[in-house]
Amino acid sequence: MDFLRITKNNAAGAALERKRAISYTCPMSIQETLKGRSLLTWLDYTPDEIRYFLDLSKQVKHEKHTVHERFKGKTLALLFEKRSTRTRCAFETAFGEEGGHPVFLSTADIQLGAKESVEDTARVLGRMFSAIQFRGFKQSTAETLAVYSGVPVYNGLTDAFHPTQALADIFTIEENFGECRNKKLCFVGDGRNNVARSLLVISAKLGVNFSIISPKALFPTPELLKTCEDAAKQSGAQITVCDDAAGVAGADALYTDVWVSMGEEAMQEERRALLQAYQINRTLMDMTGRKDTIFLHCLPAVKGEEVTADVIDGPQSRAWDQAENRKHTIKAIMLATLAE
Repeated sequence: MDFLRITKNNAAGAALERKRAISYTCPMSIQETLKGRSLLTWLDYTPDEIRYFLDLSKQVKHEKHTVHERFKGKTLALLFEKRSTRTRCAFETAFGEEGGHPVFLSTADIQLGAKESVEDTARVLGRMFSAIQFRGFKQSTAETLAVYSGVPVYNGLTDAFHPTQALADIFTIEENFGECRNKKLCFVGDGRNNVARSLLVISAKLGVNFSIISPKALFPTPELLKTCEDAAKQSGAQITVCDDAAGVAGADALYTDVWVSMGEEAMQEERRALLQAYQINRTLMDMTGRKDTIFLHCLPAVKGEEVTADVIDGPQSRAWDQAENRKHTIKAIMLATLAE
């Protein structure tokens, strides 16, 4: 399964299960249901809760030149197994400019999963920090940190999901087209990578008509597709997965990501051969049949591979807005989930 499962005989896991059940069944305000929650994947959140994050992000961006200290006295552990520009900078600046103290910890700094188990690292960090951000390889590591730390854990990227990126992406679409429901978003490229999977989940929840256009070998898993199709029935979203570039017709936004994700460098030539027909270039942008289609990319980009320079550097590109919006949406997530 693609979502977090906690065994009943695990005391910490059972407590987290009870907390989640309460947050969804008690007549609380959305603000109350979010306090103390981790963000590991959008599968764990209702459409109304995701909408709350988006609305709060708008407010946060509007007041970005206003000085606040809403994280004063709080600390944030930033655990990084993978390199980062936008995720690290977004978390550090969002937390620091609100008066909080972020602490960067790479695998060269701590014993995460080496001499010390992930469970023990989580127990220690949970006693010293108000929250933890994890950016690394295994989704299970983020899940374990959430179970054993007792504080909110934010998934800054794993091989399975990239939820903070997806929220910034939807926020960027809404800046250009208004409310995202019934808008058409097409992801072109590696359909089973963490960004495509996260966009699939959040689109299904919010009623976004989402298409993955990818080689069949890189389609998302049937299990995740089934979960998202069930969510789409509730939201009215249309979910499409195909290998035909003609599927971009009518798109509000075309999105792509690098062809070779971190940790998959040995597959570089294979991926290039598989994906070369899925490059977003001027021809593909024109195939939407719209002049106002925007281009999105989570960055970093390999110009000349998944996208041509004239597209990502051109007037339809919103990649740089996306990069800035990582900060505002991440700040909104932390504001909503960190206890007073």
